Amino acid sequence: MMYRRLLTRNTAVLIAAGLMSCLAAAAHAQSTTSQMEGLKLSGDQPIQIQSDQLEIKEQEKKAFFTGNVQVVQGTTTMKAGKMTVLYTGQEGASVTAGNANIDKIFLDGTVFLSSGTQQATAEKGEFDMASQTFVLSGKQVVLSEGPNVFKGCKLTVLMATGEAKLDSCGGRVEIMLDPKSRQQQQNR
Repeated sequence: MMYRRLLTRNTAVLIAAGLMSCLAAAAHAQSTTSQMEGLKLSGDQPIQIQSDQLEIKEQEKKAFFTGNVQVVQGTTTMKAGKMTVLYTGQEGASVTAGNANIDKIFLDGTVFLSSGTQQATAEKGEFDMASQTFVLSGKQVVLSEGPNVFKGCKLTVLMATGEAKLDSCGGRVEIMLDPKSRQQQQNR
């Protein structure tokens, strides 16, 4: 028989801290291919997760966060309508005990990432922990840093190196750069 547990909004906050400990980073691209520090979640800071509902299927090693999902770590915030977490572990590993390893994370319903002056929005997102890859995709992926805006359909980030690639929607990648932002960065 499949083990199934349903929790409500604020109960999910405490359980999810252990669940997301492997969530490494999301980055922000400023050109078609670039080296970026970007939006990051690190393994050394606490993570707070809130959602309207959390369903854990231990037999299938899946956790489903639904409704107003918000993940906060340090200055980084991630929001989505739904977050599905696939995890692995030895026999008896449990996401509620904090001894499971994250395999993949899927984000659906408008995805929003923010850290400092950097922001990204998309329809979907996927973290693959084995390949250390993060992908944002949809009809339009919008990236911004202050007044600078970048638009495409797919952002792929290699989390280990910070290399990021923004693909177009069959046409061209759109970029709007404010020359004043370069002066501001040089003055820092």
